[in-house]
Amino acid sequence: MHDDDAQHGPLAGFTVGVTAARRAEELGTLLTRRGAAVLHAPALRIVPLADDSELLAATKELIDHAPDVVIATTAIGFRGWVEAADGWGIGDRLLELLQGVELLARGPKVKGAIRAAGLTEAWSPQSESMAEVLDRLLGEGVSGRRVALQLHGEPLPGFVESLRAAGAEVVGVPVYRWMPPEDIAPLDRMLDVTVARGLDALTFTSAPAAASYLNRAEARGILPEVLDALSHDVVSACVGPVTALPLQAKGIDTVQPERFRLGPLVQVLCAQLPARARTLPVAGHQVEIRGHVVLVDGALRPVPPAGMALLHTLARRPGWVVARADLLRALPGSGSDEHAVETAMARLRTALGAPRLIQTVVKRGYRLALDPSADTKYDGS
Repeated sequence: MHDDDAQHGPLAGFTVGVTAARRAEELGTLLTRRGAAVLHAPALRIVPLADDSELLAATKELIDHAPDVVIATTAIGFRGWVEAADGWGIGDRLLELLQGVELLARGPKVKGAIRAAGLTEAWSPQSESMAEVLDRLLGEGVSGRRVALQLHGEPLPGFVESLRAAGAEVVGVPVYRWMPPEDIAPLDRMLDVTVARGLDALTFTSAPAAASYLNRAEARGILPEVLDALSHDVVSACVGPVTALPLQAKGIDTVQPERFRLGPLVQVLCAQLPARARTLPVAGHQVEIRGHVVLVDGALRPVPPAGMALLHTLARRPGWVVARADLLRALPGSGSDEHAVETAMARLRTALGAPRLIQTVVKRGYRLALDPSADTKYDGS
């Protein structure tokens, strides 16, 4: 952990995008508490299916032909199912059915929802892992057994296929449906900010959200630019391996916590983002370049976007002179007037509070005044 982390929070200066529809506020709070700036744009919305004929038909069919096993995968989904059945006047019959089957809960939260409905689960894994549920079922033997699976929009790769291959009849109970967000504008803004490298990281808490984010980029014709940003500059942080699948299918590396939880997801970013920031010895100072702030000797210096763009360009080859024309190209919305570089540079020097960090090289451009003893590897691109 950096010394300044206790002072500013490990994510100070970094901007993190949140694509979640559910629990977005909770995730946003965890991030801002650690110093991050948060941009939120739900990549989808979750529509309960209380008015949906699919769930009604599946529920009636199970009541008429009782399954041997019912797997409850999420607390919100299980509660939603029981509430929908109540609304249709068949709640008692559903509970009666669930009392007479082997009821498996994917983890502690689902177990809580089952108990709240006055039922008792036959078994629940410690880990919240569907793999453990699958191992148990295959261990018991499922040949000729009818297994009902409460779905929650999340794809469960290999789960249904493995059960069917072992001879089970699998019935899906679809409690929720994923839909595009009602207002697409925030998602479009998030995609534009990703392409402009205005984000340091992007968080995904469900596979459908990751897929929806990429699909929207494709629909707008900017998928290559978005993938380029995610490949080089913007960290994709996923809550677990299933969530990461749509991104990995496009060749994007992701980071994930050991435990599929929001807290550990934030911890991964607290470790990853400061580690990716560059710290350079410049003009007798320690300069750490983060997303939209600079730490000079541990003091936080907010820098305007134009200044950050210049600084990132200078830091790519620390100590080397960068021509005004190259710096002009790096400025957001750059025109053709090199005077814009001088204006932005003056503001940058003021923001840094240490004007000698950046040297003017007459008739050539500017350079970071890298300490001569510094053996700094630079990216020669």
